[in-house]
Amino acid sequence: MDKNIGKKLDGRYEITELIGVGGMAEVYKGVDVIDNKTVAIKILKKEFAENEEFLRRFRNESKAIAVLSHPNIVKIYDVGFSEKIQYIVMEYIDGITLKEYIEEEKVLTWKDTVHFVIQILRALQHAHDKGIVHRDIKPQNIMMFTDGTIKVMDFGIAKFAREEGKTATDQAIGSVHYISPEQASGNVTDAKSDIYSVGAMMYEMLTGKKPFDSDNPVAIAVMHMHDIPERPRAINPDIPDGLEEIVLRAMEKAPEDRYQTTAEMISDIEAFKADPSISFGYYTEEGDEEEELLDSNAGTEVQSESRQEVANAYAAKAKAPVAAAAAAGAGSGYSSGGSVSQRYNDAYTDNYDDGYDDDEDDDDEEEERSSLVVPVLTAVVVVVIIVAVIFVATMLSGLLRNSANKNGKTMPDLYGWDYNQAYAAYSGDIKFEIESQEYNEADEGTIIKQSIEKGAVFNKGDVCKVVISKGMETVEVPHVRDVNVELVKTQLKERGLQFTVQKTSDAEIKPNYVIKSEPEEGTEVHKGTTVVLYVSMGANAEQITMEDYIGKTAEDAAILAGYKNLNVKTEPTPSYEKEGIVVDQEPKKGTKIEAGSEITLYVSDGTIPNGKVEIDLSFPGEANGRFSIDFILTDEKNKTKAVSTGTLVCPEMSGYSLPIEGSGQSVRATAILSNLSTGAKANYGSYTLNFAKGTYTTDSENAWNAFEQVGAFKKEEPTTEAPPPATTQQQQEQPTQNDDRVPGVNGEWNRPNTPDGWEDYQAGINGNWETQEDGQTVWKWFN
Repeated sequence: MDKNIGKKLDGRYEITELIGVGGMAEVYKGVDVIDNKTVAIKILKKEFAENEEFLRRFRNESKAIAVLSHPNIVKIYDVGFSEKIQYIVMEYIDGITLKEYIEEEKVLTWKDTVHFVIQILRALQHAHDKGIVHRDIKPQNIMMFTDGTIKVMDFGIAKFAREEGKTATDQAIGSVHYISPEQASGNVTDAKSDIYSVGAMMYEMLTGKKPFDSDNPVAIAVMHMHDIPERPRAINPDIPDGLEEIVLRAMEKAPEDRYQTTAEMISDIEAFKADPSISFGYYTEEGDEEEELLDSNAGTEVQSESRQEVANAYAAKAKAPVAAAAAAGAGSGYSSGGSVSQRYNDAYTDNYDDGYDDDEDDDDEEEERSSLVVPVLTAVVVVVIIVAVIFVATMLSGLLRNSANKNGKTMPDLYGWDYNQAYAAYSGDIKFEIESQEYNEADEGTIIKQSIEKGAVFNKGDVCKVVISKGMETVEVPHVRDVNVELVKTQLKERGLQFTVQKTSDAEIKPNYVIKSEPEEGTEVHKGTTVVLYVSMGANAEQITMEDYIGKTAEDAAILAGYKNLNVKTEPTPSYEKEGIVVDQEPKKGTKIEAGSEITLYVSDGTIPNGKVEIDLSFPGEANGRFSIDFILTDEKNKTKAVSTGTLVCPEMSGYSLPIEGSGQSVRATAILSNLSTGAKANYGSYTLNFAKGTYTTDSENAWNAFEQVGAFKKEEPTTEAPPPATTQQQQEQPTQNDDRVPGVNGEWNRPNTPDGWEDYQAGINGNWETQEDGQTVWKWFN
């Protein structure tokens, strides 16, 4: 049995089981008996504890992780260094490694790959911003929760980038399958080395194969330095072009040819997520270049066996178009100047003039050349046939796609749509079928999965199976009053609930038994909810009223709390306050707690927090058509970004709530309404967003006017009806008075003998005759 199991470090951390063994340390599962939470404890192996170099690295790990605070990085709670034992207490992750997941799935979908890699890159971005390079990124060091959340761990060989880099005399450190070329050669490493390792992991996720593999670790390291991996799409043709470009750029041999920062790589991935058909243009297709070279060589007399080798290499490349090294010398990457075709040219040129200047060998050479003509021409013919087949297949594929696009429609992204709204908007084109319903963080009744992916072409009447969210799963808070606190904690864990403990005096409940809970027992709450347990300390516990520590420095707050006999726990958190300032606390000011209780101070880590603002939009009931609203955001530094509502269908949709994520306390947003049918645009409104508080103010908004400007209201054309023609009887009949009237022009009747001169009588509608003086009818005849 392991002699460490059962030990209690510093009287607080009890070791329960061995869960992992690394090169430098052993990792145990343990319990923090004070906070009653499960932790991971890394203990430096005894054989290394006396080695100054390994001891330095181990302490460097704790130093590195201590300055990191990110949701995708394993938290460090405590460190302990003594002559007998060196240990680090970390967050315990109840999950599996990314390596285990890859081994189980073999090949990951590009969506899963992107989901995992973005989290890894964000963790590394946080570390790089702090000046820390991981230098051992590999799937074994990536932990994964069941919900897909990623945690990067084991900064055991991390170092501060601002320190002097390693030289070739130092030993290369890191997992050899994912090691960067400069690290393998012992050269200086920086953040771009981590980017290479991420690219190598992406390669394995998408293809199911490591970029380079061998039984000899040294051989693998040499391959990373000099060889070119097989192109990912040659292994898995389902990989989108844009994603392959991202992998290849991350894995460039020369650091200056790679992404220079994780933020730059994240930006490309986000662009790819927005448009999976995107092509960044980092690498051009070589088919045209290859074909041109074949044409130019078709009539050239073969001069050596090396030419035959080149022809064979072309034939192999046509069968499997991979960017592999040529038989007579490989380049160092996919970048410009290192194309496959160019390397084949170089191989040919290097061997062309070898040994052909001796006149005495002319006859032998002629025979040799003749013997090579047939196989070389055969190889060329094979290549031409294969290229022709590929060309025809590509043309047919393009025609089929064009035909499908012509007759079909493009599938929208339905994620987050209310099912009834989606049905009303698209049921005329596609049949919906509810496949299942699942508990999910999305709102109840919204679509969380669709069988026809966004952007795919579908035909009218196709069936789209959707999965509907049931909302967050709810559970009941168990009976807690007068129950031992440890038993209550176990019940809460089994129901998927979190908990915090507040100790207080109570004369009726014995110590360590629960007085009450918030929410109260029997209440239905969502899984993951935190339940506050009020635990008795007996009848005579000293009561302390919490002061307000918000706005103070963490050091000053800890000192003041210490005077009150309180134990302080600090939690770093993003905030708009300066680094080191307390921004929140638990319990709140005025709460009565017991002496010796633990309080939590949330301290600004100096990073600006991201927030979310939901803007509620309403549409006129008379609007008709398909529209979208684009929000152009401008932050305090005049940086802009755009967020769109997607397609809005009116009158089926009377409004829309758009969630916008970002940071800043005064971000300007301008909303532009577009009519998707006509392309007409109009200003919908302007707003000021406060991501710190999750609120916004409306500076101006005129929905009706915007929809009117883009032609959203159908206008009815006015109709004019000509008066019915007079009947023959009406034409023949004349008024019974004023016999002095005589027919005038245009069917009028004129009466000259009036004081005011001529007075017109003209045919009115429905056979009436009428006239007016000074706006009043003085005579009218009806038939």
